[in-house]
Amino acid sequence: MSEKTRYSDEELDEFRGIINEKLEVAQQEYENYRAAVTNADGNDTMDTSPTYKVLEEGASTLSKEEAGRLAQRQMKFIQNLQAALIRIENKTYGVCRETGKLIPKERLRAVPHATLSIEAKQGKRK
Repeated sequence: MSEKTRYSDEELDEFRGIINEKLEVAQQEYENYRAAVTNADGNDTMDTSPTYKVLEEGASTLSKEEAGRLAQRQMKFIQNLQAALIRIENKTYGVCRETGKLIPKERLRAVPHATLSIEAKQGKRK
């Protein structure tokens, strides 16, 4: 019996469901980070006493910078998930881009946007 070269349509549907769930959560988190950066909730030091404003500005700036970094990271995660959905449509999902072999289901369930098998990833670090 020959080695499997791609996942079946049923298996791809299972992965599509996992990715869509993660995508929904990731998009909500991105919106939360973006709101923190843009101060969409309106809860800022503008409405407090000027005495506290100086102390709060540093913390507010630091918080916004951190939220900005998290938003960028979340957007990259969203893009990776969307790319995984495209690979599902192309029926190339789950195939290691270095070895050409199937990435184990357990890895894809844990990291659904993975494009490398553990072996290929570890080989890159050496």
